[in-house]
Amino acid sequence: MCLGSGVIARNPVEDLQRIAFLLERASEPTYRVRAFRNAAAAASSISAEELTERAEAGTLRELSGIGEVTARCITESLHGEEPVYLRRLEATGGAPVAEGGAALRAALRGDCHTHSDWSDGGSPILEMALTAQALGHEYLVLTDHSPRLRVANGLSADRLERQLDVVAKLNAELAPFRILTGIEVDILDDGSLDQKPTLLSRLDLVVASVHSGLRMPDSDMTPRMVAAIANPHTDVLGHCTGRMVMGTRRRPPSEFDADIVFAACERFGVAVEVNCRPERLDPPKRLLRLAVEAGCVISIDTDAHAPGQLDWLPYGCERAAACGVPVDRIVNAWSADELLAWTATHDPRP
Repeated sequence: MCLGSGVIARNPVEDLQRIAFLLERASEPTYRVRAFRNAAAAASSISAEELTERAEAGTLRELSGIGEVTARCITESLHGEEPVYLRRLEATGGAPVAEGGAALRAALRGDCHTHSDWSDGGSPILEMALTAQALGHEYLVLTDHSPRLRVANGLSADRLERQLDVVAKLNAELAPFRILTGIEVDILDDGSLDQKPTLLSRLDLVVASVHSGLRMPDSDMTPRMVAAIANPHTDVLGHCTGRMVMGTRRRPPSEFDADIVFAACERFGVAVEVNCRPERLDPPKRLLRLAVEAGCVISIDTDAHAPGQLDWLPYGCERAAACGVPVDRIVNAWSADELLAWTATHDPRP
């Protein structure tokens, strides 16, 4: 089967069936598996010639059982290319998800999103740092909340400046372990960041997150998030959907155009966070796969508010492995110096 001159096609039916198998192995929802099996059945129900003609004409979706994603997989296969969706699933190397997650965890060298008792964490900075060191971290990024989040005792500019002095003293005692300075800054309704730009410039890393107005329509949320991503101070987009999947505070994900938001992250070099908190597990796997497809870099973070929570990294690593996140695109698998060189490209420090 060929599509165009000289192109030797793969077998799209076999590729769709392989995707369905890998999704089943990863315990993905039944509806997702069924979508690929239905598409395989639809593709096999017509002749190879008609399938090729429809791919060339862009009419595959007129067939019952074939949608946007499966049509793209068929077209890529007919062009002799391994479908992107399949390539991502195969990226685990055939290893069980747990093994892939363990390999990613072993590669991590730090944690880019943590809190202390300076905001809504439960322990002093030193205790968090010593625990991270005991877990084998080379560094810990301290990202207490910004002022608008009063319920979390967010740091005013003055308090944040005092914290920088404390961190400098602790680093002198803890070397070669490093506490990197940071903040989890609120993304305001207009997409601006909730802290003085001059102070943000002094920090090693900035996590920008939405904590308010989570139910605004996607027509407003999308430009709000893109404005924050385009801000030169932003390094990591924190828990992008804001969802809560456990406990009494369950909350659906925010609505935004993921293709636009992740394209902005890729364009501006902002990492998409895989938040490891069990009640968040954010973003959902569907969106994490989109971020990987978009070429985004990733930060796997605990969002720890207590020392024991610093050991939550495996939760995010398993999800990242299941979604084919390449280790070389995980920013906290880099050394502290490499991480700082990367953040400096967003907002050159004085």
